[in-house]
Amino acid sequence: MSTAQTRVQPDEAGLAARRRLARDLSRLADASVTEALAALCDEPQAAARRVGFTGPPGAGKSTLIGRLARLRAARGEALAIVAIDPSSPKSSGALLGDRVRMDALLAGTDVYIRSLPSGRCADGLSDNLADVLAAIAAAGFGEILIETVGVGQIEAGARSLVDTLVLMMGPQSGDQIQAMKAGVLETADIVVVNKADLPGAERMAQDIRNVLERQRGAGRRVPPVLLTQASEGASIEGLSHAIDEHEAWRAAHADLAQAAETRRLWHARGLLNRRVAELLDALPAGVREAGVVQIYGHVARMLSEPR
Repeated sequence: MSTAQTRVQPDEAGLAARRRLARDLSRLADASVTEALAALCDEPQAAARRVGFTGPPGAGKSTLIGRLARLRAARGEALAIVAIDPSSPKSSGALLGDRVRMDALLAGTDVYIRSLPSGRCADGLSDNLADVLAAIAAAGFGEILIETVGVGQIEAGARSLVDTLVLMMGPQSGDQIQAMKAGVLETADIVVVNKADLPGAERMAQDIRNVLERQRGAGRRVPPVLLTQASEGASIEGLSHAIDEHEAWRAAHADLAQAAETRRLWHARGLLNRRVAELLDALPAGVREAGVVQIYGHVARMLSEPR
């Protein structure tokens, strides 16, 4: 039996800390921008490795992430998963499909799983994801795996928030490769063709390698293209090794200061977008009936007022 299979649940102190974190994240999920800013000021800016998983629906992200988390949890470092589910059109809450699959795969481990609704966010993420990731890092987790909502060819919002971005595709996604050349494929650090037991997987992987080789530039890292299968332990180990290799490459070659700046700007932009949405939702009837210029002016004035 593997080490991952024999891991136990946290002790009482650990469980109490998890319950506090769950309450904190629930507050953040419904927090106003003012409340989110206050939480950021209160929390130390802790660091945790962030690995993002994105790709089209049906690629098998949830199952593969669950298997990967089980393997990486055996290292003994606290590991968390944030799964972003499509929002319910009725309740605006997460549909929790990914959470159900992962819970079953990670039974008996102490991996922390949190689902978030995508809300108004249109790039496969969640409105308050940056706030949530900061809170999880501050709680002492060493690594966070983030699963986006299934996305199409050009959405690459996760790039700014993660250290390693894994693009997952299925064998049936071959027709999308050319369209992806100018989008999410260019931002990936690792490309995975999942469900490798299905017809077309090998051809799909080779087609992606050909596209990536044509994009090779001077000094540019070409992402590895891996074939994976959730039931095949060796392929999960290969993906885990590729993540570690990219982490080492990033530490040696990436401009980490610029990456941190990009992350801060993305977070600030997200907060500003949410604040604008709050002001638009609260517009008085008289302003709602005005023209676009008047509405813009009203919101701009409200943004400039001290909070």
